[in-house]
Amino acid sequence: SPLSPTGAQTTQLLVEPPWTPAVLEDQVTLTCQGSGTAGATTWYKDGQRWGQNRSDRFTVTESGTYTCDRPGSGLSPPVRVLNDRLVLQVPARTLLEGDTVTLRCRT
Repeated sequence: SPLSPTGAQTTQLLVEPPWTPAVLEDQVTLTCQGSGTAGATTWYKDGQRWGQNRSDRFTVTESGTYTCDRPGSGLSPPVRVLNDRLVLQVPARTLLEGDTVTLRCRT
């Protein structure tokens, strides 16, 4: 993700359970974190404004690529939620060279 100026807050999209890509059947919850007024979150699904939910947290019911926007901290990185039959997942966190990583194969 792009570097932000020192001290700048960035918008984060947290995934629960913390695996990526997320799988619809896991009842995925997305939480938008950033500065700005609570409840002022704008959600996007597949690049389109998705105004069905203005809260900071919701449970996903449709596959797609989600982002959120918070005033003062901008647009989050995207999160993919899949409805595929076979998915290879990695932990939804920053991975660094040398880390031990557990992979999940979902069928």
